[in-house]
Amino acid sequence: MEMIRFEHIDLLYGLALLPVFIILFWLAVRWKKRVLKKFGQYQVISRLMPNATSGRPLVKFILFLLAFGFLVIGLANPQVGSRLEEAERKGIDIMIALDVSKSMLAQDIKPSRLEKSKQAISRLLDRLRGDRIGMVVFAGQAYVQLPITTDYAAGEMFLASVSPDAVPTQGTAIGAAIETSMESFQENDHSKAIIVITDGENHEDDALEQARKAREEGITVYTIGMGLPEGAPIPVYQGDRQVGFKKDKNGNTVVTRLNESLLKQVADAGDGSYVRANNVQAGLNQIFDEINKLEKKEFETRVFSDYEDRFQYFIGAALLLLIIELLIPSRKSKLAKRFNLFENRS
Repeated sequence: MEMIRFEHIDLLYGLALLPVFIILFWLAVRWKKRVLKKFGQYQVISRLMPNATSGRPLVKFILFLLAFGFLVIGLANPQVGSRLEEAERKGIDIMIALDVSKSMLAQDIKPSRLEKSKQAISRLLDRLRGDRIGMVVFAGQAYVQLPITTDYAAGEMFLASVSPDAVPTQGTAIGAAIETSMESFQENDHSKAIIVITDGENHEDDALEQARKAREEGITVYTIGMGLPEGAPIPVYQGDRQVGFKKDKNGNTVVTRLNESLLKQVADAGDGSYVRANNVQAGLNQIFDEINKLEKKEFETRVFSDYEDRFQYFIGAALLLLIIELLIPSRKSKLAKRFNLFENRS
């Protein structure tokens, strides 16, 4: 089995320009036809320009799109894990339970509660040295997003895909998140910790009972409150565009507020601690410093120790397609006219 990752995964956003190019090309073709129609009937004008062709510009444009796509992928530098090795590591097993309910889109913490959480988790992944980490996402239900691993690059990839769409059922099932996190740990005697990142609103199940069960199994539960006491409205999106704020059945704007008392109780029941995030810090580093005080145990893991770059194949393909595109003339050549089998010779 080979592990594939991108060294510069953010550059893949450049692929979003492909539909923009398609729209611009379509608009250019329409504009050209409108201009020609001003000089007379389009079919007559076309016969007056025998060297013009509509097929070649389309072929050249398709080649350009393919070249651009390969170029973006090449710049992102896909890498393949080429060698697995057994490694002895010393660390702690950590499961992060991240709330992805709609209320986490509130922007009292910038850029939003959810984005601030993801940024903090990304920075935590940069700090990890030997610890194993996994991730559970939850709203009304909980799902394992990342099985526990030491492959932090995979963690970054899974983290990038986290959104409220990951869990179809809305709510805040903290108890289910803790239970799913507990089930995700491997059977061993390592120190284990669960970090619940949530605003705690719309709480639906017995989180305190699950936190107590975790403590009985030797698992410490920490909580981070994402949100400010004054709260904020919940944005409503259509695609990537915000179209307003969530309203109740009476037409009033819904304000989501941090349920701080619940999160303190959950942390106490789980023998952990609670930290409230703000616009300066998300609290994850503070929790991690506490986790680092737990006893670290040695464990054996299989990790990719070497990655090979594959950017050259995509850059080469892009250059080849661009050369082919440049060699194709936009107008018919004399040689092509000589072999025009459909020319009307009457």
